Amino acid sequence: MDEVKVIEIKKSVFADNDIDAGNLRKELKEKGVYLLNLMSSPGSGKTTTLIRTINLIKDKLRVAVMEADIDSDVDAVKIREATGIESIQLHTGGMCHLDAEMTRQGLDNLPMEGVDLVILENVGNLVCPAEFDTGSCRNAMILSVPEGDDKPLKYPLMFSVCDLVLVNKTDVMPYFDFDLEKCTGYVRMRNPKARVIPICAKTGEGVDAFADWLLTEVENWKK
Repeated sequence: MDEVKVIEIKKSVFADNDIDAGNLRKELKEKGVYLLNLMSSPGSGKTTTLIRTINLIKDKLRVAVMEADIDSDVDAVKIREATGIESIQLHTGGMCHLDAEMTRQGLDNLPMEGVDLVILENVGNLVCPAEFDTGSCRNAMILSVPEGDDKPLKYPLMFSVCDLVLVNKTDVMPYFDFDLEKCTGYVRMRNPKARVIPICAKTGEGVDAFADWLLTEVENWKK
């Protein structure tokens, strides 16, 4: 009996996406636009964190947001109403991630004149979004305290591709078996260069450190 032919489609898809992502990043550099890819699991507090952060920096940078979800426009509306900045909703058609071409389509539908920073709030998922380069300048993710301090061990790729890890909902840390020092150690196992910032988006504690990180990143990107 003849052997079944196996086609490595996944490898080809990733290779093509990496080329598209590199081209997009080069174009963003030429335009002086900084793109942040923000990832997390559902319910980690991405949107609340963005609202707090944008309101801290919107007088210093012109910011726009792309909200990616399988359906609905809830988050885009929430961002616009709470911050007054431009936000659009990207529907992925059932896909659990964004790739570089999908990101480009979103950017093409944003009024980019004078924009310094675009934040892409990726689909809530700790697996698929980490596999695809969106063309962003940096990757960041939010890990919420109720998820547990062991997530860097269980989802290694997500933590290895992220330059910044925000540990959110620190206000409930006394009620969960969450060890921040242990979690930070696990993150460093995956990515020794990753920065870890504990925050509480609800109260605003620590969010200024994230805002300062963004301001520095955008300034350096424009040099």
